Amino acid sequence: MMGNLSVALITHGRIETTLSKAKALRPFIEKVITLAKKADKANDAARKIHFRRLAISRVRDKGAVAKLFDERASEFADREGGYTRIYKIGQRIGDAAEMALIELIDGNDEGYEKPKKKAAKKATKKAAKKATKKAAKTEEATEEEAPAAEEVAAEAPAAEEAPAEEKKDA
Repeated sequence: MMGNLSVALITHGRIETTLSKAKALRPFIEKVITLAKKADKANDAARKIHFRRLAISRVRDKGAVAKLFDERASEFADREGGYTRIYKIGQRIGDAAEMALIELIDGNDEGYEKPKKKAAKKATKKAAKKATKKAAKTEEATEEEAPAAEEVAAEAPAAEEAPAEEKKDA
């Protein structure tokens, strides 16, 4: 089944299948593309044939392997991996199976950058947590100082009242 799916993917560039089959096909086809890259970089003709035969043994279609090795391998020469992309496209009407579209990515495709907002949000959340902790510590410190200040304030009026009573007696 993986051989047939990979032949369709190589010849058409993208196929629609179930999500589980697409996820299973991804590592299979990426290993075959890696064989094509190795053959493209090899200087020895015997090594090139060896990699091609390994790919044929997995894919089982000489035409698809020839197309991959002759036309598409040079596109992926500078790419380190991630030759396929999977898009979820919803559920199939008949049996509600999760469907996906798997495609070969162009060799010069940069992909997409992940949004930096999440990192900024995390940093903001961390800063907010630190500020909250600092505020809690300062409140604890002021609460500890506040009873001491209240005791001092309570003692001060008592001290003022004592001389006033002495003046009345005199």
